[in-house]
Amino acid sequence: MPELPDLQVFSRNLDKKLGGKKLKTVTVHSKKLNVSADELQHALHNKTLKKVYREGKELYFDFGEHTLALHLMLHGQLFLFEAKNENKYTVVELHFTDGTGLALTDFQSAATPTLDPAKKDAPDALDESVDAKWLFAQLQKKRTVIKNLLLDQKFIRGIGNAYADEIFYDAGISPFSVANKIPEDKVTVLAKSINHVLTHAEKEIVKARPDIISGEFRDFLQVHHTKKKETPKGEKILINDGTRKTYYTEGQELFS
Repeated sequence: MPELPDLQVFSRNLDKKLGGKKLKTVTVHSKKLNVSADELQHALHNKTLKKVYREGKELYFDFGEHTLALHLMLHGQLFLFEAKNENKYTVVELHFTDGTGLALTDFQSAATPTLDPAKKDAPDALDESVDAKWLFAQLQKKRTVIKNLLLDQKFIRGIGNAYADEIFYDAGISPFSVANKIPEDKVTVLAKSINHVLTHAEKEIVKARPDIISGEFRDFLQVHHTKKKETPKGEKILINDGTRKTYYTEGQELFS
């Protein structure tokens, strides 16, 4: 599933390619749309795309009066096309007046379009408010396993399984630690790791795939990598098979 760094790069590339174009038609092949197809077409027809940006794990297409949000879920893929969309399993397709278009596909039909999504209460992981002070105050209220908390989009938005593992490895904290047992000095390190890991990943993706608008590039990850047995420091990578696989090392400190 695309996570914050992936979507950050996608949004910037889509904004460069599509920003300023006028929408001719939008076609939806999904029962998950929060309004009718006619309402969506009426809201966006002949509207100019002002900006494409990321919010949490969603891409937002700002058309001025209205915004279309796309959540790619696990298997959503984005494709640019000329004149005619020939991609299979299309969920949404945007046709612009210059003949270009964008298609969102998903063979599981799980990808979700939303017109004018409600404002989320949880902060984005890269928001300035997500600092050590905020994080420590929030963790003091929680007895849950810290990894589960960072994956909870109602707590903090944008972090998924792969980058959660990378963040905990960078911070030297076990992903199985209990949230309110982590001391304040280590929470400070964790807050810094959230920002560092996510922004560094974005740079690595841009360096390797500058024009990417879909898929994943994660060869640079330190610990969450199916083909790596050791970290760059030579530490053995351990894998816990739960609902989601967790990649970690023995050197990460457990607080319980």
